Amino acid sequence: MTEKLKLGVSACLLGQKVRYDGGHKLDHYIVDVLGRFVDFVPVCPEVEIGLGIPRESLRLVGEPNAARLVTSRSGLDHTATMQAWAAKRLNEFETEDLCGFIFKSGSPSSGLARVKVYGSGGVPLKQGVGVFAQAFMRRFPLIPVEDEGRLNDLNLRENFIERIFGLKRWRDFERQPQSIGALMDFHARHKLLLNAHCETVQRQMGRLLAQADKASCPATYSQYEQLYLQAMRHQTTVTRHINVLEHMLGYFKRELAADEKAEILESLDHYRAGFVPLLVPLSLIKHYIRKYDQAYLKQQVYLNPSPLELKLRNHA
Repeated sequence: MTEKLKLGVSACLLGQKVRYDGGHKLDHYIVDVLGRFVDFVPVCPEVEIGLGIPRESLRLVGEPNAARLVTSRSGLDHTATMQAWAAKRLNEFETEDLCGFIFKSGSPSSGLARVKVYGSGGVPLKQGVGVFAQAFMRRFPLIPVEDEGRLNDLNLRENFIERIFGLKRWRDFERQPQSIGALMDFHARHKLLLNAHCETVQRQMGRLLAQADKASCPATYSQYEQLYLQAMRHQTTVTRHINVLEHMLGYFKRELAADEKAEILESLDHYRAGFVPLLVPLSLIKHYIRKYDQAYLKQQVYLNPSPLELKLRNHA
């Protein structure tokens, strides 16, 4: 990658004291770990529409699919103001080259899901979506989004980070001179990673490229991008990883001794049972890729889809 990717983030998660009570919600993983590899674009919708710090808290009121954003005590309705600001801010994001967004969980402006909505009975239902978060997802449906709470789930974290780095690779590639040959090369390098996410969509992409010609190049790029981001949305699973690893193992039929092959198969069984992380069988296969200089596998993005320092494949 030529530069750090840009990641939108709720400003309070970076330690900025912008919350209604004058505090913050600093997330050390986001700032100290992920922050080494991304440039953040901080956003606090409530401050950016002109509300002060500290301020009266906001909440969602009404029906979950048409909730209003109002102050908790005085009942002032800020829905229209938030929507107007969001439309303008999202126009700015069109040129920001964002590769993802991390929202604040539970926020009436920025929560992705399960935000409290207060109905006529006064008992909140966790069925809402923050007003700004909802507008963002409608405008950019293929840009990866998560909230900081869900990132504590290691599988969800891995999927989100693979998606944002995957989008960054596509953006960098898309800036290069366009040709069907270049697109085929991009696909060849990403094929195993795409299979780990969704083999069905990967096959659709292959058929798209097989039918492409020079005249259809711009349209093919556009269709390919949609399918690429669609495939990456699917979460990887142990079964999908094992299918990919077994496929890679097939490239060494003539080279591996019986005990070497047995060692890899044993590591796959241990990974399947949850005794070891993906890193164990993958490291063994990487060893033989280097040892036997397997050209096709050496180019596979699947081997390192995100910075090793993030340790995404280290958990069982």
